Amino acid sequence: MAQRFLVTGGAGYVGSHLVAALLDRGDRVTVLDNLRTGHRAAVPPGADLIVADLADAAPIDAVLADGPWDAVFHFASLSQVGESMRMPMRYLLDNAGNAIRLIDACVRHGTERFILSSTAALFNLDSDAPIPEDAPIDPQSAYGDSKWMIERALRWAGQVHGLRYACLRYFNAAGADPAGRLGEDHRPESHLIPLVIDTALRRRAALDVYGGDYPTADGTCIRDYVHVSDLASAHLLAVDALDHGPVVWNLGNGAGHSVRQVIASVERVSGLTVPHRVVARRAGDAAVLVASSQRAQQAGWRPMHGDLDDIVRSAFAWREAHPDGYGD
Repeated sequence: MAQRFLVTGGAGYVGSHLVAALLDRGDRVTVLDNLRTGHRAAVPPGADLIVADLADAAPIDAVLADGPWDAVFHFASLSQVGESMRMPMRYLLDNAGNAIRLIDACVRHGTERFILSSTAALFNLDSDAPIPEDAPIDPQSAYGDSKWMIERALRWAGQVHGLRYACLRYFNAAGADPAGRLGEDHRPESHLIPLVIDTALRRRAALDVYGGDYPTADGTCIRDYVHVSDLASAHLLAVDALDHGPVVWNLGNGAGHSVRQVIASVERVSGLTVPHRVVARRAGDAAVLVASSQRAQQAGWRPMHGDLDDIVRSAFAWREAHPDGYGD
């Protein structure tokens, strides 16, 4: 039976891919987005779009009162770690404050399931071992701390009001819809794979590699890249898993790739060269960040696009076909 879902931030990168996955299986979807960083053209056909800001209580109450909703998926947030360190109060207010107001509205209007787009920025480990969900929480940025505040608010909403919730902690979302409908369009772009692709396509003069002396095999940082469509499938699985209690999952492929390996992958896939230069390290960059996704896998999650070249191939195809992104 078709279900009805509200997706905040559904005009953004990961949110739009979830909306497409929900529509593909026949669900009804309403997207709520202020279009500050999202794109109207990223909302898949068939979804309703409400342009509103989570800071405005009246439209949020009106949307949730127009229920019932089978679940709320919450993606809407500011997401630049560096920016959050320059404007920490803005991130805490926009991310944590707005999300807590949304959670409260869900409780008041009887929405029983809530799925949060969380982050690996909750962790601060000096280890190359895969990170489990019960690793110490120690955010090193206002962005990471804002997500931790939301997770704690959800715990209280669950404990006191019975809200069923999931916290899905992404590592590095990457790639694009294999059917070519959707892709990555951040402004400015900060994710490694699209930056490497843009350099290969000569839209950038050269790629800056931040640090070449890390304790890794080739001296560059290692990150766990997970395909955006696999993230969407984890959200679908999490909704059903809520029947058995709260869900807290780290989501990654469980295998990391260095910056140099990403550059090599883009060169293999594209047949182009990627001019790059090693520059000074960035403050706060860990040498290795890789997820242990055993909880999600035990619940049945199986990433279908785990190979780095497959992730890069989908990202390259979309970025080459859409030189101006969504064009808005």
